[in-house]
Amino acid sequence: QVQLVESGGGHVQAGGSLRLSCTASGNFVRVNDMAWYRQTPGAQRELVAQITRTGTANYRDSVKGRFTISRDTSTETDSVYLQMNSLKFEDTAVYYCNAQIWAFSGLGDYWGQGTQVTISS
Repeated sequence: QVQLVESGGGHVQAGGSLRLSCTASGNFVRVNDMAWYRQTPGAQRELVAQITRTGTANYRDSVKGRFTISRDTSTETDSVYLQMNSLKFEDTAVYYCNAQIWAFSGLGDYWGQGTQVTISS
């Protein structure tokens, strides 16, 4: 069974930093694009950053210059990271890891369990 397991959320003051991690594990053939989304209560889940298998990254405008997405495909697991600097109150949300994964059953869209990020102003 394919899983995405996240870690690294927490509570920091505005201006601080956090690093989120997400690792894909289980029986899969290949992980394609990976991404981080976030969601606040009552709002739609929004894309924060996305990275291809070859390392091409895209960011939503509000996090450009502050967040960095990176990826490690060098092990049997596949991991994606989100380094968040200069955090703002409006970055408070539950952050979800997402990946397009070729499992033995076919291509699927997988989500992590979510990790809370809280920024105090």
